[in-house]
Amino acid sequence: MASGLPPLVEPAAELTKDEVARYSRHLIIPDVGVDGQKRLKNAKVLVVGAGGLGSPALLYLAAAGVGTLGVIDFDVVDESNLQRQVIHGVSDVGKPKAVSAKESIAEINPLVDVIVHQDQLTSDNALDVFRGYDLIVDGTDNFATRYLVNDAAVLLGKPYVWGSIFRFEGQVSVFWEDAPNGQGLNYRDLYPEPPPPGMVPSCAEGGVLGVLCASIGSVMVTEAIKLLTGIGEPLLGRLMVYDALEMSYRTIKIRKDPESKPIEGLIDYDAFCGVVSDDAQQAAAGSTITPRELKEKFDRGDDFALIDVREPHEYEIVKISGSVLIPKDEILSGAALSTLPQDKPIVLHCKSGARSAEALAALHKAGFKDAVHVGGGVLGWARDIDPSLPTY
Repeated sequence: MASGLPPLVEPAAELTKDEVARYSRHLIIPDVGVDGQKRLKNAKVLVVGAGGLGSPALLYLAAAGVGTLGVIDFDVVDESNLQRQVIHGVSDVGKPKAVSAKESIAEINPLVDVIVHQDQLTSDNALDVFRGYDLIVDGTDNFATRYLVNDAAVLLGKPYVWGSIFRFEGQVSVFWEDAPNGQGLNYRDLYPEPPPPGMVPSCAEGGVLGVLCASIGSVMVTEAIKLLTGIGEPLLGRLMVYDALEMSYRTIKIRKDPESKPIEGLIDYDAFCGVVSDDAQQAAAGSTITPRELKEKFDRGDDFALIDVREPHEYEIVKISGSVLIPKDEILSGAALSTLPQDKPIVLHCKSGARSAEALAALHKAGFKDAVHVGGGVLGWARDIDPSLPTY
């Protein structure tokens, strides 16, 4: 069955006798056939991350006969990875994940050419790395890299398959800003802004059912094969949501964000996403309140100290009524600790939640165990509670 999109790659000149034997179960499927298998052979696919989602994706892309597989990952194999990252084994612990992945792929299908990028994907190298591939498969587990992958793919006009997992739930979609059918979307249409730090725990903090990686990774590979060969209806413009506990799949229509701005270049994605230290992430994971919860505290008349940890010039532009300014650096240095109240709860906030998470970690270490911070900060307060406030 043909899709609404043309095949992403041209077919290779031929299949060898060994390839015909290896891929025979594909060749007898009318929708794939010899032509589809030749397209897979000629395809160049980059998998970003050789972790939970990248592991099954790489194995099944290799088994399917994708001719060139790139893998970019700068991490090393840890014993805790083995619960879900099935491309690695016990003997790989301590080995670079990209190298381990290449060795496993060679066992699955030695006919595949594997290109190892043993680097961290950054704004400096993303365009150069992506340029040599037809399709990107994004198996990353953090928002900064997801936005980087998206923006680089948009700038190069390349499609990519995106997946996400957490505990018992997973999501998959296809993004392609320049899709030939004119219905192109990108990740920012689904998630225009990253969540505030501490609002969405990572898999390391919240856990993930190991087999969920296989469920979502296999869907991602299915979408990749459909795009490469031009069969079926890809998840372009749709978000597939899987709930393992209910054993349910559902799809949600994604529409173009009318307020989206053109992507003109790569940015500092750590700053954009408010990336914080491990200590701050751990502190925020259990001690974050929303702007609405802060308003409820005001409405109830709770006795608490609201501390704004931004800089004085920011405080002059906009402030939440009732807040007291104590810049973050004064808290981190310890200079301001003696001025903090000992007899009432402390609530910290900043512009978006990143700096207040860092200050929160310092307060927890100093003994202020009940301190919390406001995820989203002043921006969240202006968006959800008081739209009349200016933003900057």
